[in-house]
Order: sequence, then structure tokens, then C-alpha cells
Amino acid sequence: MAFERGWKIAVIGAGSWGTALADLLAAKGHDVTLWVREEEVFRQIRDQRRNDVFLPDVSLCPDLRPVRSFEEALEERELVVLVVPSHVIRGVLADMRPHIRQGMDLVTGTKGIENGTLMTVSEVVGEELPKQDLHRMACLSGPSFAREVVRRYPTAVTVACPDGEHAQSLQGVFSTETFRVYASQDIVGAQLGGALKNVIAIGAGVSDGLGFGHNARAALITRGLAEITRLAVSMGANPHTLAGLAGMGDLVLTCTGELSRNRTVGLKIGRGESLEGITSGMNMVAEGVKTARSAYELGRKVGVELPITEQVFRILYEGKVPSEAVRDLMTRELKVELEH
Repeated sequence: MAFERGWKIAVIGAGSWGTALADLLAAKGHDVTLWVREEEVFRQIRDQRRNDVFLPDVSLCPDLRPVRSFEEALEERELVVLVVPSHVIRGVLADMRPHIRQGMDLVTGTKGIENGTLMTVSEVVGEELPKQDLHRMACLSGPSFAREVVRRYPTAVTVACPDGEHAQSLQGVFSTETFRVYASQDIVGAQLGGALKNVIAIGAGVSDGLGFGHNARAALITRGLAEITRLAVSMGANPHTLAGLAGMGDLVLTCTGELSRNRTVGLKIGRGESLEGITSGMNMVAEGVKTARSAYELGRKVGVELPITEQVFRILYEGKVPSEAVRDLMTRELKVELEH
């Protein structure tokens, strides 16, 4: 297996996932800078090799170099890995623009759809960095809790890029003995699978919070995958992508894993807590909260029915009672399971 080392890589964003990826790449032997927004986090990574705000109780690679400025983060870099929340990525890209050189490779680990524009992350990059070659723009997606990656538990993900040869090159950059990367050319399917699974995970958490058991959760996961696939295919994705790591794999993990922030939000809502109270007590972003709005609006825009997404949206933004949302899902017009 060809594991490439020695790349000069900038990881932008020191949340849990950005920190885990930066640590993985630095430990592999790459020259890695990690752009950190928070002064407290920067000092702790620099001085103690820890990030207790976003990834507590983990010792980070001593070769990982945290920085505060984009100029320092991006100097002489060959590859830039974007790992900031989707709702701030446009502003971050605008700040990065003066320091981005033409020819730098870009990979995003951000999962979301921008509110308002309804753009995927790669489309936002295309607007903010118009000189970059979007045919070589890639995304990293799949079932990958940061805490398990940084502890070197076996993990498998997908790197998707329209340029198939470039996707295969990036496999070698990211892959290690515990982090297996598959290549794909379907960046549309990989991004939509990664974004919408967070919305379905909130719904699965609501179901669990209401005490509805395993049958209901299995139904939500299965029918959630069906509506994600409908939307993605309508936008040009390969349906097989949604049956893979970036679709079903990530969906199952996020709907069932105890470390899932989106499932946790739904769980608390199902138990009667308010969204405002839940999010005010979180120091990390549950992407599905904002994506629920954009996914709902995107479905309406392209004319694709997304019944679970719609109910999650109404619970989060219109105050719909969760038990009523479940009733409305269960009493919809009867359908055939597979549409030919």
C-alpha cells in the first residue's frame, strides 16, 4: 500500500475534526500547520500538545504546528484542508484568499449546505476562490468520529474529487494503517450525503428521546437514506455513492453513535429541552441544525420530497411538537418502497 509522506499541508480549523486530521497527518510524517481561531486553544496546543476545548484527554503529535495567521498557515503549503463549520466557511475563505496560491490543492472536511444560497461547500469555494481548479477540489467524507480517529481506531472514509487520478493521489496522502481512504469521483453525492445525514441524525435522536425504540430508529435511518439519495441523484450524484461510506456509512454512525452531536441535539429535544437551551450549552457545532433549514429549502427548490427533513425543520424552526411530527410521518399517504 502506497502511503505518501512529506507533504506541506495546512489544516484550517482546530475544532475536534480539524485537530484530529491535523494530528493524523503530522504523526504520519507530513509538515502540518494548524490554523487556530481561539487564542486559548492555540496556546494549549502550542504549550501542552492538547486541545481540551474541542478534543479533551488526547495528547497531540509534537510535530504539529499551531498558528494564528493565515499568512503563516498557508506559507509554502501544497495542500489545504478546510475544516471549519459550514456557516462560517465563506468568511474564512475570503480571509484566506490573499494567501492562496494558484495550484494549491484543496480538500474540505466540512459537512453542510450554506443557508440562503443552498450551495455545497465546493460551490462556495468556487465563488470565493475563483482562480482555483475546481476539477481538483476534493472532499473527505464518511463515518469518522474525531475522537476515534485521533486514538487510531480503525476508520474508513472516502475522498471524492471530479479528477479521478487526483482522488487516488489524495488517498496516499491521507491513508495510514488505521485510516483507510477510498477514492471516488462523485463529489456531489459525497457532499450531500455528508450534509444531510446530520439532519436525519437529529430525527433519530428525537425518536430515541421519545423512547420509541429500535424499530423506529431503523425506519428513520432507512427512509432517511432514501430521501438523501433522491435529492442527491436529482442533483447529479451516483446513487451508489449513497450506499457507501459517504452515505449509508456516515448516516448509520451519526444516527446511532453516542459521540454524535446531532443525535444528541435530537435526543434532548425528544426529552423536552429547547433548541436554544441545547445549543447554548454546546461548545461544538451540530451542523444538522443549520443544514435542516437549507436542506428543506433545497428540496422545495428542486422539487424533491424530503419528509423526514421537513419534519426535523418544523420541529427546530416552527416549534412543532415532536410526537406530532412522528404522527404526521407515520400517517402520510402510503407509497411503494422502491421507485423505478
